[in-house]
Amino acid sequence: MTLKEKIEDALGKIVHPGTKLSIMRMKVVKDLSVDEEGVVTLTYRPSSPVSSFAFQIGRDIKKSIQQIEGVKGVEIKVSGYNRGKELMEVLKQA
Repeated sequence: MTLKEKIEDALGKIVHPGTKLSIMRMKVVKDLSVDEEGVVTLTYRPSSPVSSFAFQIGRDIKKSIQQIEGVKGVEIKVSGYNRGKELMEVLKQA
């Protein structure tokens, strides 16, 4: 299993608290890539521009990826969310 496949598998286990669906099934994670050094980049687009779960899910995404062997860093861009800049700052610190 490639590192990207491991990440996709881990993200598929994160369930949106409001819908009870996998975040991968909801397609809130876009542009997932892993470079040769193990740095993961992705775009996170919360299910709603005012989602009350955006911060929780964003932290879950980062934590889930960080726990995978071979991952050296995680960079998450946020789009389509009213507090996107604030959320990106929180995720940088997580």
